[in-house]
Amino acid sequence: MLAAVRAHGVLSQAEIARITGLSPASVSNIVHQLADADAVELSPGIRGGRRAQEVRVRSDGGLVVGLDFGHRHIRVAVSDLRFVVRAERRVECDVGASALSALTVAEKLVGELLDEIGTTRCGVRAVGLGLPAPMGPDGGTLAAWPILPSWSTIDPARHLAERLEAPVYADNDANLGARGELYFGAGRGVSDLAYIKAATGLGAGLVVAGNVYRGYAGSAGEIGHLTIDEMGPVCSCGNRGCLETMVGAPYLLELIRHSHPEVRTVEQLVTCALAGDGGCQRVVADAGRHIGFVAANLCNVVNPERVVVGGDLAAAGDLLLEPLRSAMPRYAVVTVASTPVVAALTGERAEVLGALVLAVEQFQRRHDQGDGAEPGRHPARNDPARNDPARNAGGGTPSMDSPDGTGGPGARAEAGLGNGLHRPVGDPAADLGAAARSPVAGPA
Repeated sequence: MLAAVRAHGVLSQAEIARITGLSPASVSNIVHQLADADAVELSPGIRGGRRAQEVRVRSDGGLVVGLDFGHRHIRVAVSDLRFVVRAERRVECDVGASALSALTVAEKLVGELLDEIGTTRCGVRAVGLGLPAPMGPDGGTLAAWPILPSWSTIDPARHLAERLEAPVYADNDANLGARGELYFGAGRGVSDLAYIKAATGLGAGLVVAGNVYRGYAGSAGEIGHLTIDEMGPVCSCGNRGCLETMVGAPYLLELIRHSHPEVRTVEQLVTCALAGDGGCQRVVADAGRHIGFVAANLCNVVNPERVVVGGDLAAAGDLLLEPLRSAMPRYAVVTVASTPVVAALTGERAEVLGALVLAVEQFQRRHDQGDGAEPGRHPARNDPARNDPARNAGGGTPSMDSPDGTGGPGARAEAGLGNGLHRPVGDPAADLGAAARSPVAGPA
């Protein structure tokens, strides 16, 4: 029921009954129990021209924090439980150089944003954390630490939980990007989705039957390390000729180092390409074709309903996507060759929004189960299923509010999947709060 209310923002009890299949009497009893527990709030309203009691999730139940660690940046967002973003900031940071230094920067950013909105860590109910490396099945350790060598002995979730004194849940950044697009972007209304993040590295988040699929060891979607050329350059993972050695940021920038010495970041490469620079356009187009080869084969295997491309390189738009799309019919079987390929609607914010989704889901799960985990501890550390987003579709699902804060149409409800409610619900929402419209710029 909470999943349905979160997905739509506000519902009458009659609408809840239709969506969930519960009887009106059961809905009434559960609604009043939730109201007594301060999980929802009730107010009179008009639905379909008739007076009705409206139900919405309480927004004063605390805050959640989303953290997106890229290879070269950290983005932090703070939202309420209805997903109105209260504050957001991105800073440049070499995340791979030192895990402890990156976590210190993240801790400082969270503190600054909480100060900005006039609250303290005591109001934080949960934290979602995304890292550019596969997470192990326990949700706490990196499954392939050579990608981030300095993180090899770090349990990021537990370490950050001790710093922030709040439960922290971690996952691969592409998985969170898929989650962000599933709820708030181009994945709304889709049950089978492939999200490709093209930035410093390459990765994919896979959604199968509405659930983020992480795989047995947590390494599902590592398309950046598919071998394209057996005799190609040695990759950071130890293999040769991985996709990442052809379209990762270091490779792309090396291609134009002599002709464009001023271009030192993917963002600058994309800017020059969009401005009409032929060399930069060629580099982006070639990257699109390489990604298209892997995307076509990914569609052959997984058969998603839609492929969504995000990350820094996706800002090039059709300069990247058209070559990518053209590769689909060349390498994909006929039945999947026409799979739509679209840009991420949430842009570079997909991962941090997905981190917020994860935080709210896990907080609601603990709330529903009466979990008494102490603040600052990583809950159920020895229970892998508890920290596995692919298995945790039963908690509450966040939605987006309307600009006036009274609740509006929300994103799809993954939370109801365990009860057979895996159909898409809700309409696209227009807002993620004022801070979402004008993100706060952080120090470089």
